[in-house]
Amino acid sequence: MHKLALWIGLALVIIGVVAYLGSGAASVTALVPSVLGAILAALGLVATARPGARRHAMHAAAAVALLGFLGSLQGVPAFFELLGGAVVERPWAAAAQALTAVLSAVFVAAAVSSFVRARRARSEPPAA
Repeated sequence: MHKLALWIGLALVIIGVVAYLGSGAASVTALVPSVLGAILAALGLVATARPGARRHAMHAAAAVALLGFLGSLQGVPAFFELLGGAVVERPWAAAAQALTAVLSAVFVAAAVSSFVRARRARSEPPAA
């Protein structure tokens, strides 16, 4: 999970920077995906450097990704309008929010799956 946090964090940083530059630096809110990505990547680094803190770091990363997903959902309908050929007021924002929602959802799903597997592994009796 910590490697996935690093990769998705890096992708979100890139999405935020591209959206910011692509929109002509119109608003610093275009950098929100970058902030989320930096936090995810930092938590991934913590989990890599301190295996004893991995569990806590990945739970925090899952919480950050869930907030990122919920906060970026509003851009998904505008993105589908954009794909359908409609004129959207802020196309860079719609694309960045949709990508943020997808990447955040992927991370949350992977985290939940990992947490369930880890819980089951801890509750199983050791092999003889």
